[in-house]
Amino acid sequence: MNRMIGGRGQTLRLGFIGLGKRGKSLLELLVEMPDVEIAAISDLYEDRLEEAARVVTDMGRPAPASCSDYREVIGREDVEAVIIASSWTSHSEIAIAAMQVGKPVASEVGGAASLEECWQLVRTYEATGTPCMLLENCCYGREEMALLHMVRQGVFGELIHCQGAYGHDLRDEVAKGIENRHYRIHNYLRRNGDVYPTHGLGPAAKLLNINRGNRMTKLSSMATKSRGVRDWARRHLGEDHPVARTEMALGDVVTTMIQCANGETILLTHDTSLPRPYSRGGRVQGTRGIWMEDGGVIHLEGRSPLHEWEPFEHYLQEYEHPLWTEYMQDGVRGGHGGMDYLCLRAFVESVLQEREMPIDVYDMASWMAVTALSEQSIETGSAAVAIPDFTNGKWMNREAAEPAGISF
Repeated sequence: MNRMIGGRGQTLRLGFIGLGKRGKSLLELLVEMPDVEIAAISDLYEDRLEEAARVVTDMGRPAPASCSDYREVIGREDVEAVIIASSWTSHSEIAIAAMQVGKPVASEVGGAASLEECWQLVRTYEATGTPCMLLENCCYGREEMALLHMVRQGVFGELIHCQGAYGHDLRDEVAKGIENRHYRIHNYLRRNGDVYPTHGLGPAAKLLNINRGNRMTKLSSMATKSRGVRDWARRHLGEDHPVARTEMALGDVVTTMIQCANGETILLTHDTSLPRPYSRGGRVQGTRGIWMEDGGVIHLEGRSPLHEWEPFEHYLQEYEHPLWTEYMQDGVRGGHGGMDYLCLRAFVESVLQEREMPIDVYDMASWMAVTALSEQSIETGSAAVAIPDFTNGKWMNREAAEPAGISF
């Protein structure tokens, strides 16, 4: 798969910031890429730096420079681009610093702490012209890309409604957050909104051409009471554990409804504090059919038996996205079923080939803003809240990205 190992035979020297569990998993994928060199790494914890350096050297690569201050990584002359996998609330600060010195940057996902943070990302990009990408891996999932392929071919007719979710039992991770040095617990303790919206929103936004002929205009959010994490902590960590005695600010289930300029709606759900199997709760519904992730089913008017579901697997093979067809022939790499690798490749190749980022700064700002806006809506009794136009009107004339290759 020549296209997937770099466009011009160049090597991209990366600075990597944030080396917790997620950061390490991304680093392990990057060091296997022949056109990538890990020039420098940064984390606040020395043990993580040492472990990450071993990941690189165990692959026969030169040991990267190592430091605790991310600004040292960004400032190095041998760092050509930056990847951020640090805690959520640090993503924008680091991305802005990288853009300011002309280093293309890709950031792991998370929600914004404020609208101003999102505007700063956009303004910095527009002032510097330095590319910025959100590493929303779920946009590169096999099913998500097949659905995109189907939508582009009109299989669902005109889209009317999409749904997405982050349904993941994280009670263990959150309750042990302090002792395991995981930042998620701090957000759960102090925030009440959809703190992790982009896994569900990203694929839906691509289907609906958000920021490219369409945009999100307003949202309304509602949260349940908070019981799940504290209940789990009491039963598994003991009544005296700090989390067992502390109520989370974050409601166990947060639901957000979004209105789009072209008349569609998007329903998002954040559900991580109760017992449940993992699901991103996908749903795509148009004038000619509907697909549901839960159950893996589809119904297409004129093809499916009347009023009956069919397994999506049959259609998945028929409408496989060309990128995934090639990917499977070449050999799917690890990382959430292969989508982590594709997402990283999208950034690497876009930088090397000087192509537009497939998930750009306008996507990053508008998707992340859902967190701050959902908090505002919940605080005001689920009132509808306007979603800013981070493109300043450019969405009306920006063409939809082509689905072929890594840009879609």
